[in-house]
Amino acid sequence: MNLIADVGNTSTKLAFYKGSKKISADRINDLSCEEFENKLADKRIKKVIVSSVKKLPHFVTDLLVSNIPVVHILSHKSKLPFKNNYETPHTLGTDRLAGIAGAYNMFPGENILVIDAGTAITYDYLIGNKYIGGSIAPGLEMRFKALHKYTGKLPLLSLTDEYITPGNNTYNAILSGVINGSIYEINEYIRTFEKKHKKSRVILAGGDSGYLKKKLDDSVIWSPDLVLDGLNYILEYNA
Repeated sequence: MNLIADVGNTSTKLAFYKGSKKISADRINDLSCEEFENKLADKRIKKVIVSSVKKLPHFVTDLLVSNIPVVHILSHKSKLPFKNNYETPHTLGTDRLAGIAGAYNMFPGENILVIDAGTAITYDYLIGNKYIGGSIAPGLEMRFKALHKYTGKLPLLSLTDEYITPGNNTYNAILSGVINGSIYEINEYIRTFEKKHKKSRVILAGGDSGYLKKKLDDSVIWSPDLVLDGLNYILEYNA
């Protein structure tokens, strides 16, 4: 059994795989040593991969190394099935790298735009077997927080389907601006990508992808487990 640990900015996702099949997955907001140890208890884990966008707590690596034969910490030095043309590979987030790997595993050799809508909205381009880079933009929650923090009177709002465009009050104006602005942005990225690459795929992942998928103009491939699948793929590729 494989353990996949994806440590993000706002939460940690732990998933168990048998071969290429996901058995279970949990999202943990504040990972503690005791909770992590309980998740590992009674599991016959042979391999683990860890992706982290921030500094790992010491207890994570200590527990893994002491109990599991193969421990892989994902980095720019990991072996990949595609060529990484990022100019500064050591600064590329491992979550983005995992998403690209998941996309490559789904459609090897194809032109793919990966959109990951989480804390940030990232756009990553896999052209054939080459990763050429992408873009990073604020995520939906970050946009709400920025409007609230950097203004004197705007309230802090969150995602909802109940708003009017154009906004006829401040509440609707904020929701319309953040949500519609993000949707227009994503649609334009898709439109320009598909215009340049006639035969292509667009994959949507991330925590806000379920909310966004029904609002996008184009048909996208929704893959909420793309990063986890990509991490499992990289683990097997390196093992």
